[in-house]
Amino acid sequence: PINVSYGYRLPRRGNTIDQANDDGYSRIADGDGDSFWKSNPYLDSYFTGEPDDAHPQWVVIDLGAIKPVNSIRIHWGTPCAERYRIEYWTEDDPMHLHQNSKDEWHLFPKGEANHSSGGDEYIRLSGKARSVRFLRILMSQSSGTSAERSNDIRDRLGFAIREIDVGRIDGQGRFHDCVHHAPDRHKQTVIYVSSTDPWHRPTDIDYGVEQPGLDFVLRGELTNGLPVLVPVGVLYGTPETATAEIKYLLKRQYPLEGIELGEEPDGQWVSPEGYAALYAGVAHRLSELSSSLKLGGPSLQNFESQLLTWPDASGDRSWMNRFLKYIRTAGCPFDFFSFEFYPFDDICSDSAPQLLEVPKRLGAMVASLRADGVPATIPWFMTEYGYSVFAGRHEVDIPGALFNADTVGAFLTLQGSKAYQYGYEPNYLVDELKCSWGNLMMLQLNPKNDQVNRLSAYYAAQLITKEWMQRMNETHDIFPVTVKQRKPTSSSAVTVYALRRPDKQWALLAINKHLNRSARLNVEFKFSGAQPPARLAGQVEVIQFSREQYAWRDDGPNGHPIRSLPPVHLTREASSSYELPPYSLTVLRGKLPDSR
Repeated sequence: PINVSYGYRLPRRGNTIDQANDDGYSRIADGDGDSFWKSNPYLDSYFTGEPDDAHPQWVVIDLGAIKPVNSIRIHWGTPCAERYRIEYWTEDDPMHLHQNSKDEWHLFPKGEANHSSGGDEYIRLSGKARSVRFLRILMSQSSGTSAERSNDIRDRLGFAIREIDVGRIDGQGRFHDCVHHAPDRHKQTVIYVSSTDPWHRPTDIDYGVEQPGLDFVLRGELTNGLPVLVPVGVLYGTPETATAEIKYLLKRQYPLEGIELGEEPDGQWVSPEGYAALYAGVAHRLSELSSSLKLGGPSLQNFESQLLTWPDASGDRSWMNRFLKYIRTAGCPFDFFSFEFYPFDDICSDSAPQLLEVPKRLGAMVASLRADGVPATIPWFMTEYGYSVFAGRHEVDIPGALFNADTVGAFLTLQGSKAYQYGYEPNYLVDELKCSWGNLMMLQLNPKNDQVNRLSAYYAAQLITKEWMQRMNETHDIFPVTVKQRKPTSSSAVTVYALRRPDKQWALLAINKHLNRSARLNVEFKFSGAQPPARLAGQVEVIQFSREQYAWRDDGPNGHPIRSLPPVHLTREASSSYELPPYSLTVLRGKLPDSR
């Protein structure tokens, strides 16, 4: 059985920044002439069946500030680019686009090459130096050669670059390089690439990157005996590896809910067509294993307003719209849609105003995706969610519980199908942004002993899955809720989510996000037609989690809960109103007088 898995470093890596431990570096600016970046060979026409220039590959160099540039020196690897363009960007950051940004890449006056033969190539881009921060090398035709004799066709596909120098030639003919070359993510000039060759060796294993193995998870109690959504690699894996993984699981007859083909492609700066081509290549192979497999993705990273990319020939800048268009044309399955939600990069700011924004932010994200063409007829999975991608105190204190409950309630009300919380495994505190200690976790490991602390997110998960919902694999009906305030404000401090459980009880999940003020909730059910409004009747179960049950001691790396108690359970007669303590979760559970 596979009980543990390890990560591998990619020796042909191109990006300076990664979305994992962020402790690697680009081989394009590492100062080592023997190392090189190589693009993903599975984007070549040999595998896609498309024209050679269907998936141009690119390298973007961020000089860190505007610099005078009139020259570039490219130290090509093998295969090299026979046809390419060198371009510059004039506005703000091209790697983080905004709706009001309309700029495009501009070709240097002498930035086009149609018959390059590789090697160490110097190009005078312009007579007069241009003021430039971002440059792009756009490669459209490969030499199709390999450095060494090889029977593996993949060695000859794509593009390879060993090093890049960018700068200017002065009046004395001296070249001034603006690129910082170092095998260190924090010391080298930042490089972005369109894709990376997933090639690696046994010696590239990283024992510091450890994950529970497939059998360890699927044989354990974490699944509750239910079918599991399983991921396969697309960007940094191969179709062969993905096929082997699913063959392994099918042979062992594990129940699979679906296969998620996704590695946050938008966060890796891959083009929608490039990612869709890789998705299609894997999806077609997996479909041949079993016609019953449900395939989907692409596990989008969190974004603001709209997910944008550089415009195509028609001017379309929608990443999702273009991705969907490609896979529909390719005729490959897209049985469900998946994305992630981490709304607050600023983990150092006060949590109270941020918590007020949760439903609105998630609603705007969902509306944007629907406008970009994601079908409402397929399941939507939120395959990761958390307060922030960064570690901080809010995640281990009461705000973490409020956020998790609000996110699940809002997503289901927006017709989402399932939400998967990030942070099941016990972990340690981290001071990631040097402002507070925390982590995305439900259970805290103690560095001094074997004690495991139950955190606020643990109790919130229990309250949602065991009290608000009925703990069974049956359909729960979600109903919309309108919260009317006596003194209207832009964002209500109270959000409420309603469902009818399989046991015919009505359950309300009420969240009071006011830091110091309790709220009184008047509950009334309104039905269509001539039916009169109704209120809960008879006995009502009240389950609450607040600072009465949980308190966090902020003590740097030694921080821990000084009070960690489960939600309190009360049974009381139905009332016209119910009190919600400050910063609290409350479940109200009962029946209506006529059992509606």
